[in-house]
Amino acid sequence: MSVDTATVKKVASLARIAISDDDAARLVPELNNILGWVEQLGEVDVAGVEPMTAVIPNTLRLRDDAVTDGDVRDRVLANAPQAEHGFFAVPKVIE
Repeated sequence: MSVDTATVKKVASLARIAISDDDAARLVPELNNILGWVEQLGEVDVAGVEPMTAVIPNTLRLRDDAVTDGDVRDRVLANAPQAEHGFFAVPKVIE
């Protein structure tokens, strides 16, 4: 695939990027070089290679899902500056 100046201008227009004729002409060989690298990647034999999201194995560190006693509302509200009816009381924000 080859990119020309008209294609660069169209892509810039679609991306809503203002670009001059000189900049478009300068970007043509750069974009063609990038597309050449992409074509080289397409030639790599990846048969039997599992897809991966990282090059190193990552595992999530999860804690055990254990049921706790919960029901500590009164102890939590003891730290509140002001509590009413079992909830944190805060000043009115909207007038």
